[in-house]
Amino acid sequence: MLTPHHITAEQVGDIAETVLLPGDPLRAEFIAKNFLDDAKRYNQVRGMYGYTGFYKGKRVSVQGTGMGGPSMGIYAYELIHAYGVKNLMRIGTAGALQTGMQLKDIVLAMSTCYDSSAAGQYEVPGTLAPTASFPLLHTAYSAAMELGIPVKVGSILSSDYFYHDKGLDSLRPWQAMGVLAVEMEAASLYLTAQRAGVQALCMLTISDLPFSGEACSVMERQTAFTRMMDLALETAIQL
Repeated sequence: MLTPHHITAEQVGDIAETVLLPGDPLRAEFIAKNFLDDAKRYNQVRGMYGYTGFYKGKRVSVQGTGMGGPSMGIYAYELIHAYGVKNLMRIGTAGALQTGMQLKDIVLAMSTCYDSSAAGQYEVPGTLAPTASFPLLHTAYSAAMELGIPVKVGSILSSDYFYHDKGLDSLRPWQAMGVLAVEMEAASLYLTAQRAGVQALCMLTISDLPFSGEACSVMERQTAFTRMMDLALETAIQL
């Protein structure tokens, strides 16, 4: 059994089998206080809050992961290998790459491109394709249709670079290939989940339009993306 260093839940059962993973720990706290019943905090190491509670009678956890693939990899790995988590859903923000996309659009990442070397550890004789778990993707898409929430489904980019030396020019090749949006964590989540044989999905709200300069406020990023939170939780209770 793995001894975790970044999550300090006392027992395996303190964390539900389904966990929502916002990057911002304050978003984890917001979800726990506003969406979950009887939520109890199981982690606050490094200010990365984790809570377990109930949504419509279903036990669900929410765990902050921080920014970037390495941070996501740490929390996903510990949740899976130390606490037996089976379903991991990133709920985050992203920058839209395609014209016609708007702030607060919701994206379900069917797959993710990446510019990191994280997949090298697996030593496969080719190129790994980080991919969502179809049952999770299908459940989320069906829930969105039932709730009347429009979603875009496709490939995204997980980049190690928030500030790239080439600026927006670094994103144009991805845009030309039809990649919907850019964020930083999904590839690490998908690869970690694929290796462990568990389910993962990345669900994103568009917070930035890099090519036009439009962006949501910091407060909106923390608390206003309620449609995505509703969708994630409605997905969770069907698992």
